[in-house]
Amino acid sequence: MSKHVAEIVTFKLADGVSPADFTALMQRTEGFVRAQDGFVTRQLSQGEDGKWTDYVVWKDMATAKQVAQTFMQQDFAPEVAAALAPDSASMRHEEVLWQMTP
Repeated sequence: MSKHVAEIVTFKLADGVSPADFTALMQRTEGFVRAQDGFVTRQLSQGEDGKWTDYVVWKDMATAKQVAQTFMQQDFAPEVAAALAPDSASMRHEEVLWQMTP
């Protein structure tokens, strides 16, 4: 059985991009993400330091890497990229070893 994989993207917003506008932009990516076979869950958060985290869980590493590539080929990708501060984005993939649910 393959392990779920977390895709963790951290970044800052570009100057002039409001949290409300960015959140609305990311909500526009929902249809694409939900349609991917292997999508488990997703959340978007903003820290007190101004850094953001887009946290997506996929069924396995192959799915996570494949979707990461195709995400940036979608119609919304240029707008998403423009909303991020230059050189602030960092992506990593990690195996989910344990998860606590309510």
